[in-house]
Amino acid sequence: MLFFELNGVRIAYVDLPARDQQIGTIMLVHGFASSHRINWIDTSWSKRLTEAGFRVIALDNRGHGESEKLYQKERYSPAIMADDVIALMDHLNIQRADVMGYSMGARITAVLACRYPDRLHRAVLGGLGIHLVEGNGLPPGIAEALEAPSLEDVKEPVPRMFRAFADRTGGDRKALAACMRGSRHGLTHKEAAGIGVPLLIAVGTKDEIAGDPHALAALIPGAIAFDIVGRDHNLAVGDLTHKDAVIAFLTKTS
Repeated sequence: MLFFELNGVRIAYVDLPARDQQIGTIMLVHGFASSHRINWIDTSWSKRLTEAGFRVIALDNRGHGESEKLYQKERYSPAIMADDVIALMDHLNIQRADVMGYSMGARITAVLACRYPDRLHRAVLGGLGIHLVEGNGLPPGIAEALEAPSLEDVKEPVPRMFRAFADRTGGDRKALAACMRGSRHGLTHKEAAGIGVPLLIAVGTKDEIAGDPHALAALIPGAIAFDIVGRDHNLAVGDLTHKDAVIAFLTKTS
């Protein structure tokens, strides 16, 4: 792991070179309660992207993985976490890059596309459709589940799933609860419609969290929706057709 510091917050990241000739750089932004390793290394995303000619930069979002843990919800807005990505690009002297995020990472990526279009070549939103602008996607109770005394105290299925995941991966549950409370902000319809960078939106057809990718794509001029057939929110991440669609998008669009 490599580290840099932004306003006193220590952020962890990896910097993986392209396998052969480099054709571009991509920043990877993982989802809630995950990490760069769980989201991008263990699913072979980093392998596919480096083989395709991309330098891969993947960070652990604040409060996650090996990055610093913070316990105030105000320090986890998507705008603040988007600024972490820009600060990492600045730290590495990267003026423009492709950016791909999944779930919460896609929310952060959408903010980047909205606020920093001059720093992005292309953007990929995985696991996030119309719930970027309508609703929050995730049900209430996840922060409370993370703070519960034990998994047995959590009865609702989705909060229980996130609590079990945090227990299994050793996440800092107090920091994750603060992140859940602070990061549930999307874009307005007007902000989404103003996104001008080439955009791919990929969502599993059995994903009950993300919302319809086609409805979101219809709001954004030139955006492309891709259905990850037969996959739910968790299994869509590493799906082979998902990878194929993203590589095709990144290598065929200008």
